[in-house]
Amino acid sequence: MHLHHTTPATEDEAIARQLTLRERVSHEDSGPAPGAPATVAGVDVAYDDERGIVAAAAVTLDARTLEVRERATATGPVAFPYRPGLLAYRELPAVLDALGRLATPPDLVVCDGYGTAHPRRFGLAAHLGVLTGLPAIGVAKNPFTFRHRPPGPERGAWSPLVDDAEGPQEADGPADARDTEREFHGEEVGRALRTQPGVKPVYVSTGHRVSLPTACAHVLNLARRYRLPETTRAADQLCRAALKAATAHPGGTAQR
Repeated sequence: MHLHHTTPATEDEAIARQLTLRERVSHEDSGPAPGAPATVAGVDVAYDDERGIVAAAAVTLDARTLEVRERATATGPVAFPYRPGLLAYRELPAVLDALGRLATPPDLVVCDGYGTAHPRRFGLAAHLGVLTGLPAIGVAKNPFTFRHRPPGPERGAWSPLVDDAEGPQEADGPADARDTEREFHGEEVGRALRTQPGVKPVYVSTGHRVSLPTACAHVLNLARRYRLPETTRAADQLCRAALKAATAHPGGTAQR
């Protein structure tokens, strides 16, 4: 299923569209199993705020070997002003363009950002998944406004990422004794997942067609050596290079 995307004219329209589209989100597993033969795409963007340009990259990897199969980029004007909770509208036109330039659609998309870990439970990973119909997950570098207890130090340890406005912000380290006894009351929107021993966790949330446990298993499969998944690392490097090329040579809008 592919839904057409247009940039909303106002903030109210953008929020209303999120609330409508989020009804289409599925958190049931209907994509590839972690580590199964599949193509996984990482997507990421880089901005030149002075010029109002955004560059997106889509890089597909073999889920078993983590070898790169294909790369695509797209650059263009930033389509929507900066508004917390509406960042997807700034990124979607370029990200959709880059994904569309891949010769083979991926079986799973890993976004550098959030899915259900979002004020309206509809971050970039959920929005992109609904628009494309592809299974998608979000992997973020920070917990946004949400809270969590420190996961254990070992690889694979996790703790719930909770929407608990009353709870104290948890740092990545030993918990205060009082916090250890405190219960977090709120909705679980994702997980703080330790991908490498003793390294800061990443923040995993479902986007579309993937359950939270499966999303975490995918991330561990893709993050075998470093904190971030190889999909994210590859897409980050490529979008930065694409932005540099676009700003050095104005007029170039896409690369394959």
